[in-house]
Amino acid sequence: MLNSVLTMETGDERHNGCPTTNRLRERVADLFGMEDALFLPSGSMCNQIAIAVHTKPGDEIICSRESHIVFAECGGLAKLSGAMVSVIDADRGLFSADDVVRQCRPPSSFAPSSRLVVTEQTSNLGGGAIWPLEQLQSVANTARERGLSVHMDGARVLNASVASGTSVAEYASGHDSAWLAFTKGLGCPVGAVLAGSRDFIREAWHFKRMFGGAMRQTGVLTAMCLYALDHHVERLAEDHTRAKRIETALRGCSLFDRIFPVDTNIVLAELSSAAELSAVELRDFLASKNVKVMAVGTNRIRMITHLDVDDRAVSRLIEGIEAAETVLPSR
Repeated sequence: MLNSVLTMETGDERHNGCPTTNRLRERVADLFGMEDALFLPSGSMCNQIAIAVHTKPGDEIICSRESHIVFAECGGLAKLSGAMVSVIDADRGLFSADDVVRQCRPPSSFAPSSRLVVTEQTSNLGGGAIWPLEQLQSVANTARERGLSVHMDGARVLNASVASGTSVAEYASGHDSAWLAFTKGLGCPVGAVLAGSRDFIREAWHFKRMFGGAMRQTGVLTAMCLYALDHHVERLAEDHTRAKRIETALRGCSLFDRIFPVDTNIVLAELSSAAELSAVELRDFLASKNVKVMAVGTNRIRMITHLDVDDRAVSRLIEGIEAAETVLPSR
């Protein structure tokens, strides 16, 4: 991946003059079945720019309570776009067309206007859950029938595609915009690409500059993204296999009440009510064993497999969990 940078062509991306970046934009637009695309530093910027394009201040966004735009983007939708959010409580973050109908407000001089529905494929805090294609398309079509725009947070959409055999374009069908992360399982150091119609991307460029995301010789970054598309997509299946191995090992562990079903590369585990420890305490214990996991709230830990996690790392995690089960207190 690093070697791919040595032979790339570059130019000024701010004036569409970087041929390497333009190739990446074309490939991702084609992947999503959309007209155009835009390279950005991060997925959060993709989400925030999409929200800025699709809404105006005071509008309301409909999404899952577990959505990345709610729990991990510092209230950016309110600060940067002045938008409100109406959350849906749904199992594993996968809501239905009926949920959209219930949340969509009728026109009123008292209420905010429902303007945008945001889906997330895969659902991060749903444990990497894959939206079934029919359900996802039903949500998108129902939203558009009611005059709402639809945006996909597609950070791990390639994980969903590799695991299910469904194309990215099929998942994006009915969406007005979508993006793909290159810094997750694809293993790049920087970058995400936001796709949509030509008119959408024209407006997105305005906010890219406003939010400080316009760059110059981005070929040094996008060459690695192109390499990832050529070499790191099919290998995502290896991450899924390792995540299933972790799921199987954890299901017999007394520390946990619930292991979320593993669809892709995320393992989410909920601590047992009988365990006298918090997620942070378990995280810190595993860190002492040179194992890194994330504490989610007070009683869940999240484990993610990716390009830099091999079979030895999985074994070390399992050994750390077994040690925790022996050493840490329980009722």
